Amino acid sequence: MVGRQVIEVTRPFTLQELNDFMEANWNKEEFNAFNIGKPTGMSVGEYILLPATHRFQVIVYPKAAGGLFNKENKVVLTTCDTPAGAQEASFEYMPTGNALTKLWQTSKVLDAEKERKGPAEEVLQIYTAHMKDILARNGLIK
Repeated sequence: MVGRQVIEVTRPFTLQELNDFMEANWNKEEFNAFNIGKPTGMSVGEYILLPATHRFQVIVYPKAAGGLFNKENKVVLTTCDTPAGAQEASFEYMPTGNALTKLWQTSKVLDAEKERKGPAEEVLQIYTAHMKDILARNGLIK
């Protein structure tokens, strides 16, 4: 389980350029439709959003080369909470003094972690393989 996939590409993309590239090449019937937006209301930036599970989604974003630690242009795919998943998580992590509530919270957190490492990770791997395929077909894989 990785939870984050990085694809090195031959050129930098802006978020809009990556979105346009995906619009032209992404198989929406087999791999779902996407849009640009904030994953949750608390998110700082916008990403390309793809559905994964009830609690998790996959975000896609470009990362241009530059700086000390980023030598390559990249397309990054990673899992993150959906708005519903973030709301559930806020209740699951709320401190409580009740032993039964703590037990329930722990079981919910473990369920979410299984979902993130299981079905959400599987969807991430499928999206990553498709992204690599369409980038390669267009000569953009480094």
